[in-house]
Amino acid sequence: MSGDEFAELLRELKERSGLSYGVLGKRLHMSTSTLHRYVNGDAVPTDYAPVERLARLCRATPEELVELHRRWVRADALRGRKGVEASGSDALDPQTRAAETPVAEIAAVDTPAAEAPAAGEPDAVPEVEPEVVRGRSRRRRSVALAGAAVAAAAVSAALVVNLVPGEGGGGQDRRAAAGAAAASVEGMPDGTAGAPDAKPSVSPSVSVSRSGSPRVSASPGGGASATRDSGTGGAVGTAPVVATNPYKFEGPCSQHYLVDRKPAQVPPPPSEQDARGWVRALGAVAGEDQMLALTVQGTGKETVVLEALHVRVVGKGAPLAWNDYAMGVGCGGNVSTKSFDVDLDAGRPDVTPKDGQRDFPYKVSESDPEVFYVTAHARAHDVSWYLELEWSSGTRHGMVRLDDGGKVFRTSGSAGRPAYDYPLGGSEWETAPTG
Repeated sequence: MSGDEFAELLRELKERSGLSYGVLGKRLHMSTSTLHRYVNGDAVPTDYAPVERLARLCRATPEELVELHRRWVRADALRGRKGVEASGSDALDPQTRAAETPVAEIAAVDTPAAEAPAAGEPDAVPEVEPEVVRGRSRRRRSVALAGAAVAAAAVSAALVVNLVPGEGGGGQDRRAAAGAAAASVEGMPDGTAGAPDAKPSVSPSVSVSRSGSPRVSASPGGGASATRDSGTGGAVGTAPVVATNPYKFEGPCSQHYLVDRKPAQVPPPPSEQDARGWVRALGAVAGEDQMLALTVQGTGKETVVLEALHVRVVGKGAPLAWNDYAMGVGCGGNVSTKSFDVDLDAGRPDVTPKDGQRDFPYKVSESDPEVFYVTAHARAHDVSWYLELEWSSGTRHGMVRLDDGGKVFRTSGSAGRPAYDYPLGGSEWETAPTG
């Protein structure tokens, strides 16, 4: 079973580390009983963040981190199929809840990605979902919110679907599908869509019948999905679910962020798992490089073919005149990760494989997900952008928009900007050495 494979790898990493449950619990700010449940396979966390922290503490290799993530996705999918409502007695203990809460101790501002941040606006801390014990699940307070989001998304997609012209031929069906995929961008003045802090949740899915009438439905994923059915016959899959994490660090010291604040106003750099809260609180923008992790999974037994990944640029301007803050110092060289590369400075940015990464197409299903890493670079511009994943299954095919919970990604060059490091053991930002 997928859950057993997930627990087996966790157990192997824990035993190899030589660290006791007590030591791991203290370092992770997590109770030993919760760790026991994870490692013994009695529970599967609803969030991957604590799993990744545990694996890194046990010195997992990059390959093991990828494999652990695959197994967690499968275990999570299995839990969803077997889940039933459980009593409130299964709530997380306070230590575990604290361990899974992103950084929130910052005077926060949260602004659209395509606009300069405005100071003073508080940032909402993402709600932490409790773990689910195998064979049982908890009520999720997000159900009502998800229902409201679906209704709003359906109305938005219906308004835009017939207004946006398609690219190339294909008639009314193609124009409708393209309009649905672009609804979040074309319908907003700044190229963003939805709640600024929305986590990947239910998103609109538009399918077009043979009569040309678009049908709006909902499917879980990280962006809008436009689907077209070109015929009948045989079992076919639907749009894949994509979990998008735009806050990956290629190495502990590799990531830089541009912040429109003086060093004294910027808190210490976060770890990778806390980067989301830090970035959103400060209105920070990825400096020169931005790494994304895309976990793609089918929604049924049917195979879904991932045909291609496309880059869509919303805006491009001069690099931001902000300060450059490094997320680490003194870490040594980075380990190359198989990934796809995007040159955002190019006239027509495209996705190209690097470091041995195989190019598209790929195949996924509910039991066989894929994890992709995409590294985007900007040296001469400030670029707002997002991705579109092209998929097909039998007679159906479409696009899934990939963004940061409804906000476009943003990456800016930082050459010549004041640069700052936060030395290990230090208490404040220092001017980074040149040369």
